[in-house]
Amino acid sequence: MSVRVRRVYEPPEPDDGVRVLVDRLWPRGLAKDAARVDEWPKGLTPSTELRRWYHGCEETLASFEEFRERYEAELAAPEAADLLERVRELAGKGTVTLLTASKRPGTSHAEVLARLLDD
Repeated sequence: MSVRVRRVYEPPEPDDGVRVLVDRLWPRGLAKDAARVDEWPKGLTPSTELRRWYHGCEETLASFEEFRERYEAELAAPEAADLLERVRELAGKGTVTLLTASKRPGTSHAEVLARLLDD
């Protein structure tokens, strides 16, 4: 199983496999054909409340860990769990690239998803 996290603004690469946009909103200023998104499971993204809380905090390791815990709790909801399982199945068949507009993908919800999918 191979799961990667990349910024959606980076050009697609041949080894990206299935490209999954994991942001709730379409990335600003990006044409849909340029993004080459294969899947866009909006129900897999953090809630608006959680996203606002996280981006309102100082960027510390502690706040990322608390964000991760809260987000994983949201992912236990039936719709999100089903979507996570769908992406896990895709990853079982080949490479999946999780795409995000986040400026810091390593401390974003995409990284949380990648860790869960790698487990």
